[in-house]
Amino acid sequence: MSSTIETVQPVIQLKGAAESKDISYGAIREKIPAHCFERSALKSFAYLFRDIVYASVLVWLALQIDYLPSPFLRAGAWILYGFFQGCVGTGMWIIGHECGHGSFSQYPRLNDFVGWAVHSLLMVPFHSWKITHARHHRYHGHIDKDTVFVPPTESEAKEQKPSLYTKFIELVEETPLYHAVTLLGHQLFGWQLYMLFNVSAGNKSLPPKGTDGVQKFRNSHLDPLGSLFTGQQAHLIAFSDLGLLIVGGTLYYLSTFMGSWKIALLYAVPYFWVHHWLVAITYLHHTHPDVPHYDENAWTFVKGALGTVDRRFGFIGRHFFHEIIDYHVIHHLFPKIPFYHAEEATNAIVPFLGDKYRIEEGSFLKSLATTFTTCKVVTDPDSEGVLHWKLSGANEKKQK
Repeated sequence: MSSTIETVQPVIQLKGAAESKDISYGAIREKIPAHCFERSALKSFAYLFRDIVYASVLVWLALQIDYLPSPFLRAGAWILYGFFQGCVGTGMWIIGHECGHGSFSQYPRLNDFVGWAVHSLLMVPFHSWKITHARHHRYHGHIDKDTVFVPPTESEAKEQKPSLYTKFIELVEETPLYHAVTLLGHQLFGWQLYMLFNVSAGNKSLPPKGTDGVQKFRNSHLDPLGSLFTGQQAHLIAFSDLGLLIVGGTLYYLSTFMGSWKIALLYAVPYFWVHHWLVAITYLHHTHPDVPHYDENAWTFVKGALGTVDRRFGFIGRHFFHEIIDYHVIHHLFPKIPFYHAEEATNAIVPFLGDKYRIEEGSFLKSLATTFTTCKVVTDPDSEGVLHWKLSGANEKKQK
């Protein structure tokens, strides 16, 4: 497969001394300074407190917008508020993400409480997400068992029964309008579809549920007795749902005297910004023309973890998003390393990994658009059990 695609910035693969056979989990871990694994509740709370201050100041400023003399100034101010509050909210989401991995502090109960509180505030069912996200980390790159952005194979695409809808899609799927509409839907509603229906998960990503045939139709992260969770986890899912009910009820109460439109501007607009960033970040970390998937026989944890891509996102990525975009490979290898040690840990392993480490320094948003229109289906497993992207449209001809 060609490693250079004109419309997608190729990853930079650094040359190093380690051979593939030498790259084991233990060998990688030995390269990382021991203090990178140290977790500080005080430092984590400091970052969380900073984000809460940012969010509070932005809300206070937003409540002054009605005093602006011009409707154009008010509209512009609300747009700026929604964007920046979305950036701050994304940072808070990432703090909750740290809690889910146990990298917020060395105290599991504190991690769970803070994660539940922060994620509930953002209308995220913390424990539900935490459980399925752990499976994603455990099986990343596995074509059947991964839980996030698992692409269909050529065989699966061919097995889809033709209909008027699929025939129509075949006619328009390479048009700019179709790409724009589907990408917009992907960014606005991708998270909600994953939460409600477990979309994009692998065919064998569900936990064993016995022979209860009803369960396979209940793939919601909100269902304590659904197919995504074991019976022992039901109370955690219910507790996550309680957090959403508390926040949802609070928002409704506030809307009764502030007005629904004011709550929509203060909360709903940043909410969609947060989940736009969440979907974009997750998608681009795990989707690139050069990054393969593996079948049951070829997959290993290290192969899957190294099948992620670090990207650069400038000041917003480093300050507001706590560098989750910039240093994700190390996170997949060692998720308990706190984000504030991720850069040092990454720099320690890059020379050893050599061309097994992938980083892309091109435009993040341009990559989102071009990758979305390029990477749609993977080939069936080759003789070594590797599934490569079958590039779509014009890029398919370039690949050949």
